[in-house]
Amino acid sequence: MDLSASYTFPASPETVWKLLNDPAVIASCLPGCERLEPIGEDRYRASLTLAVAAVSGQYTATIAMLEKHAPESYRLVVDGSGKAGFLKGDATIALVPHEASTLVNVNGQGQVGGLIARVGQRLLSGAANMMLNRFFSCLQEQAKGSQTS
Repeated sequence: MDLSASYTFPASPETVWKLLNDPAVIASCLPGCERLEPIGEDRYRASLTLAVAAVSGQYTATIAMLEKHAPESYRLVVDGSGKAGFLKGDATIALVPHEASTLVNVNGQGQVGGLIARVGQRLLSGAANMMLNRFFSCLQEQAKGSQTS
């Protein structure tokens, strides 16, 4: 499944970049994230609980931030699995200065398999977009807070 979205942040690219690279901020904004721990440079292990349709499950995922070009772009690679199936994702996150704000463009592909895909196939794209929107809405709120402090 293809994922594509754009989000406007009321902050400079440098501020948004810091938020996108702060594990505590990522963990607090990532829907279903129970734990995010570093396992290497720009690599993390996450424990997540996700639900699609009538199927929910716990997943353990490896998240890697690659090809970083601060504060302009990076590649995000996610590989996870759990009893309800697996998930894989690969996306480019690009930050573009726009007047007094920053436009964040997300373009990537995701793949889900196993029980969660069989039961919730028609709902997966909507669920993925909802999670993406929740994550970036939370980050936008964090950016607003960082501008006032």
